[in-house]
Amino acid sequence: MPPADIADCREKRRKKTMQRDGIFAGDNPFEIARRWLAEAEASEINDPNAVALATVDPTGLPNVRMVLLKEIAEDGFVFYTNYESAKGKELGENGRAAMVLHWKSLRRQIRIRGPVVREAGERADAYYASRSLKSRLGAWASEQSRPLDSRATLMAKVAKVTAQKGTNPPRPPFWGGFRIEPVEIEFWADGAFRLHDRFVWRCSAPGETWSVQRLNP
Repeated sequence: MPPADIADCREKRRKKTMQRDGIFAGDNPFEIARRWLAEAEASEINDPNAVALATVDPTGLPNVRMVLLKEIAEDGFVFYTNYESAKGKELGENGRAAMVLHWKSLRRQIRIRGPVVREAGERADAYYASRSLKSRLGAWASEQSRPLDSRATLMAKVAKVTAQKGTNPPRPPFWGGFRIEPVEIEFWADGAFRLHDRFVWRCSAPGETWSVQRLNP
């Protein structure tokens, strides 16, 4: 067989091995993620958009907590928080983060890693305005992650903020969004005998061309 034909056969075998059909099908990882999230919304009992968000403090010690993913945009994964909270400060100082969505009902997960940018413009204003009034006032009242002597103190501050801000409070300057612009997205699905299916999408920088690789379980 001529060398060119041998190379062509090898490429065909590689593509067959890398074939991504069914739940993994698609040419855009953000579209696949949105599709999986939509499926989870129909099967998860509570908060299908809950994600574990990992950051690193100035000493290099990791931190992880659950937050709510509010949007899978065309270029990233968006959530909102107090910029002066522990995660807000760590994201501001380090500029990188990781998150994972895990759905027991689907037996799937998505892992995301990449640099982080603030989402503090009109998109943040619109999301803040969509929240309930009490949640908007709570964002003003809570000094997130900082010491609090009692719940009574917090509720007194909520009452004070309510009197000051009224029924249409603006978005606090210290509150807004973050968008992880991933350089790596891994899709994982449970397999029999722990032989799981894993496909990782990687790019050299946000917005660059993606490559896809199947991983061992």
